[in-house]
Amino acid sequence: MKVIDHINEAKKTLISFEVLPPLKGKGIGALYQHLDPLMEFKPSYINVTYHRSEHVFKKKADGGFEKVIIRKRPGTESICAAIMNKYNVDTVPHLICGGFSVNDTEDALINLHYLGIDNVLVLRGDAAKNESTFEPEPGGHKYASDLLKQVVNLNSGVYLEDELKDSHKTKFCIGVAGYPEKHFEAPNMATDLRFLKAKVDAGAEYIVTQMFFDNVKFYAFVNACREIGITIPIIPGLKPIYTKKQLTVLPKTFYIDLPDELSNEILKCKTDQDVEVVGTEWLLQQSRDLKKSGVPVLHYYTLGRPHMVANVVKEL
Repeated sequence: MKVIDHINEAKKTLISFEVLPPLKGKGIGALYQHLDPLMEFKPSYINVTYHRSEHVFKKKADGGFEKVIIRKRPGTESICAAIMNKYNVDTVPHLICGGFSVNDTEDALINLHYLGIDNVLVLRGDAAKNESTFEPEPGGHKYASDLLKQVVNLNSGVYLEDELKDSHKTKFCIGVAGYPEKHFEAPNMATDLRFLKAKVDAGAEYIVTQMFFDNVKFYAFVNACREIGITIPIIPGLKPIYTKKQLTVLPKTFYIDLPDELSNEILKCKTDQDVEVVGTEWLLQQSRDLKKSGVPVLHYYTLGRPHMVANVVKEL
């Protein structure tokens, strides 16, 4: 079932979760242990993230170096299929530009379609770890908007090969990312919103936001979207805080601010267990306020602390 159909048919705020595939060499059991305590809340769907491949240079016998591509986690197709098979829940694989050619992307979309997966979240993705700026794969997409158009084309039966006329149409529901505090590469919020509007006009059906810890910023973002004609559902992305280290890691990594009230309470904590108590209560109050405002879905980034999210959703 498509995400947009879940939203349109819902009579109350829905719940969804986001998980990370296991590292290569690890079994899927750890992922199931992560999800098991969350499934009692009957999430409408589960997002499965994807991190781009990395490359290293290994020395050869002749003294030269060769570039070796390393994928640390398996593809989302198999993980989504496993989750659907075990829990009978819809999944949303993340589809990124980095590390994929357009042919790789088409193959991945066809595989997802064969598996009965009809949702994708389209993202540009981050720069490779050894690159200061994002560089697309040769023959790949540079922007999420271009990747989105490829999905839209496939939904219309337009494949990369010109000879494939009147071919089978896929039926993907396409989500895109939004940034209540602006994407760090955008010169200003107005420009960032114009880029988002372009993706909506190209066929995106819903928006899920980067994590934020101040609901006022989310509401301002939604209002700004509505003012420029973005009418599709906007889903808030939420994450628990559970260590003092996150006070510096989260702003540095995700280019977000933490409210004074939250950071001050965390600084008072003597242990990370104390931080977890503060983080749980903050997430609960955020969630209650957002639910009261009528958001379509509460989307939780569960990485690392599924029990904290479970405790919050239980209180809701």
